[in-house]
Order: sequence, then structure tokens, then C-alpha cells
Amino acid sequence: MSDKDHILVVDGMALLFRGFFATSFTGNFMHNSKGVPRNGLFGFLNYFTNSMETFQPTHVVCCWDMGSKTFRNELYDGYKSNRDAPPEELIPQFDLAKEIVTAFQVPNIGVTGFEADDCIGTLAKQLHKEHEVTVVTGDQDLLQLVDENINIAIMKKGQGNYDVFTADNFYEKKSLTPHQIIDLKGLMGDSSDNYPGIKGVGEKTAMKLLQQYETIDNMLADKENLTKGMQKKLEQYAEDLTISRKLAAIHTEVPLTFSMEEALFNKDLSTIHSYLQTELEFKNPGRWLDKLQESS
Repeated sequence: MSDKDHILVVDGMALLFRGFFATSFTGNFMHNSKGVPRNGLFGFLNYFTNSMETFQPTHVVCCWDMGSKTFRNELYDGYKSNRDAPPEELIPQFDLAKEIVTAFQVPNIGVTGFEADDCIGTLAKQLHKEHEVTVVTGDQDLLQLVDENINIAIMKKGQGNYDVFTADNFYEKKSLTPHQIIDLKGLMGDSSDNYPGIKGVGEKTAMKLLQQYETIDNMLADKENLTKGMQKKLEQYAEDLTISRKLAAIHTEVPLTFSMEEALFNKDLSTIHSYLQTELEFKNPGRWLDKLQESS
């Protein structure tokens, strides 16, 4: 493969959830004649095709969660326990979104027991030594993966807006290194994933400590020079800190199979055109497909 291969790794979960919630608040679920809701799929297609148009990859792969339980639930009972079940209108759209990806001849990757994030991290770390990798997501947790040839494109409000983090601009944007993101989340916890960190330590304090000490380990080694209040917190919440660091770290050695050949982006979009029109009853698939053919 040439050095110019550019692999787009898509966070399918992020795109589908964003597509669903962007339209469902109005109660518009866009049912087809079979009564299947398609609003999430409509949004997913907007984001998926826009990411390909924007980043012009040679190869594309899409990653998914496989069920709600992962190794993190075994580490910590409360992990993500604060999240509601997906809305019933969204449930049939998960498999259909994967079918859309398959119709694009793009591989779907997911491994039971791991999150989509872990699959994304594994692929990025495997591929970046020889290829350029861009990850499209809405999930700031993935920023810890930024490295040479690994760019993280965070989706912003409005279609086609991305905040792209690279090895060159990361420190300027975050005042931390990518690896410090794990320790940042270890210290402050994560309310959306429902794990604790150190009670009473927010982002500001966590940032200050990491800028001073670089890592949690360095900070713990110099514990006696911290304020009495912080020493007390570290003793009281030692277990929470240990577990939060483990939960925050993306696992980059998921046992997955990936083939560059299968991920090569095929510019022949006739199969997907027919699938979107016939199976999903979208009246105008050209709204998504024409721009990809124009940009090829």
C-alpha cells in the first residue's frame, strides 16, 4: 500500500444517535410503508456521506457497540448504569444502519464485550504506522488516541463542522497531551459514563494537577507536598481513582479482524442507490450519493 492511504474510521454509534436525536425531538420518526422508523438512518446518512466527502478517504470502516455489557461492567457495577434504554423507535434502526454500511461495501466492525471506542482505538493503533487515520466521532474520550497519523474529528453542531485534533495542534487546543486525557478523566470521573473519579475534583483542579505533575503516578509519588485537603481526598477515594483510570482508558488490543482490501472505498454506488430507494423507501438517494460521485 502507498503512504497516501487514508483510512476513515467512523463511530457508527455516535452518528446514529446524533442522527436520531436531531430529529426525534420534533416527534418526526419518518416511518416507511412497513411502519419502520427511519429518522436516525436519515441523519446517519447525512453524517456518514458528509464525512467521506470532507475527508476524501481511500478506505472506510465503521465501528459499533455489540450489546450494552462490556468488560467495563465487570470492573465497575455502576458503569453507564445511569443511561436509559434506547428509545423503542431507535432499536430497529441499529441493524438497518449496519445494512446501509454494508450496502456501501464498507466493513462493520464490533466485538462482543468491547465498546465501539475500543475497536476504533485498536484499528487506529494498528494502522497509523503505515497509513493516515481519521476518526469521525462525537466522543471526546477518543481524543486520547491522537498520535502521529491519527486525527480525531469531533463532530460539531451543524452538518459538515468538525473540530480536528492532530498530533501537531493537540497541546495548543487542550493544554495537555493525548495520553493525559486518561488521567484527566481518572481524576474528575465522568458523569455521562457514571464513574466517580475523586469526589470534589473538577476539570480545573485536575488540569492544574496534571500540568504540574504530568501523571497521576507522579502526583501520588509526591503526595506529601500536596495540600492536606487533597491528601485526604486521595486517601479517601484511592479505589475510585484506580478504577476510574481503568475505565477511562480505551482498550487498543481488541481481537478483531480487519482487511484493508475489504475497506477500500468503492465508488460504484449503484447497489446502495437501489437499496436506499427500494428497501428503505428514501425518495431521493441522490441527496447523499451524488456528492460522493462528484468528489471522486
